[in-house]
Amino acid sequence: MKQLRYWHYLFQFHRNRVPGQLVIQMTDRCNALCPQCGMNTRQSFKRHHLGLDRLKTIITNAAARRVEAVSFTGGEPLLLMDDLVAMLDYAGAAGIPYIRTGTNGFVFRHAERHDFDDRMHRLAARLAATPLRNFWISIDSADPATHESMRGFKGVIDGIARALPIFHAHGLYPSANLGLNRNLAGVGSIPALPRLHSRSQAADYAAAWRRGLDRFFRFAADLGFTIANVCYPMSLGEDVDPDDLQAVYSATSVDTVVSFAAHEKKLLFAALEKAVRANRSRLRIFAPLCSLHVLRQQFEYGARGYACRGGIDFFFVDAVKGHAFPCGYRGGDDLGPFGVVDQGAAADGRDCYRCEWECFRDPSELTGPVRELFHRPMDLVRRLRRDPGFFRCWWEDWRYYRACNFFDGRRPADSDKLRAFAPQRPPEKVGRGTVTQRLRRVRTVLRNI
Repeated sequence: MKQLRYWHYLFQFHRNRVPGQLVIQMTDRCNALCPQCGMNTRQSFKRHHLGLDRLKTIITNAAARRVEAVSFTGGEPLLLMDDLVAMLDYAGAAGIPYIRTGTNGFVFRHAERHDFDDRMHRLAARLAATPLRNFWISIDSADPATHESMRGFKGVIDGIARALPIFHAHGLYPSANLGLNRNLAGVGSIPALPRLHSRSQAADYAAAWRRGLDRFFRFAADLGFTIANVCYPMSLGEDVDPDDLQAVYSATSVDTVVSFAAHEKKLLFAALEKAVRANRSRLRIFAPLCSLHVLRQQFEYGARGYACRGGIDFFFVDAVKGHAFPCGYRGGDDLGPFGVVDQGAAADGRDCYRCEWECFRDPSELTGPVRELFHRPMDLVRRLRRDPGFFRCWWEDWRYYRACNFFDGRRPADSDKLRAFAPQRPPEKVGRGTVTQRLRRVRTVLRNI
């Protein structure tokens, strides 16, 4: 079966397509307080959810179009637990191989109660009995108090730490899902990162991000996570033209905690690229170096990588009408019910770089060189000459992804394979030459005695 699927992928690339994915917003109901999201419980608007019949129709059409990945998101999907489990099973039965969902973490509250372990065993067993491949848990900070304050769920970090071994025992390895925010750079008495107004502060700003990211990855690994993912900041604030982007996926905010100017994003993506590289041997981190490399260059001097495949191979379905959109941030491009979307003709004729939604931007960068090899090989050669650093990152990403079993959340991490990606430290210098060189000289002298 795997060989047949690989041949199918090659056929897709030959047709100038990439394996499709669909993000389905089951509901916009939520019970968290997150300031970084427009669906938090303090927001006053009519809430919606997609009924089972509508969801089944969407999934059936997705399977018929050979969509490879479906993500069920919210709001908070676990508020509709029965519907969610039914759709996980339905998507698996329809032949969709990569099925994902996640939670804001509310189910991990009250770890002090006597029935907590039993509840976790029931939850883990119920999810593990479905074809679910990846299950994410949102974590906003390496500081438990900061995270719990942002989410409004007191004691949830203790619950996550206690629940993870139970999930692992059921063969499900959740992912820590980090949404980049200014509070990440603050821990305890250290304040959150303010806006960067002066270039003279750029080095300190970047260093603060790097420390915060390193702390987060260590924290996630210490909690018991074996996989981590990073959601890039996507606010519809001062740098976004409202005529260009109108979010239909309300996981956006104008709050300062997730609003970044272009000169801040340049430093943020540079720090994230370094932090991912430094922590890749600690746990399986999905964020691809090639994508971060391109995003840093985009905000540094306007360079562009591979255009997003949103509206061509990737689609977002909203919870209000069940309509398809090229992505969650192009709300002005309503493509109608997913079943009638002319896949491949839904793009608006221009290459899109208008947002940094990692769900679509990352796979677009990862698959871009393969698609270009089939259809524009000379463009690929010119790109290789122009930016060899991108291809070094790209090749390392694919080697790393293979070592991570392509982030299969039903398999444990292979620590031996991950160790191969530990950052290489320069050899320590002692006097003339390195320690290794000096030892070689000593051995040579001893042999000649």
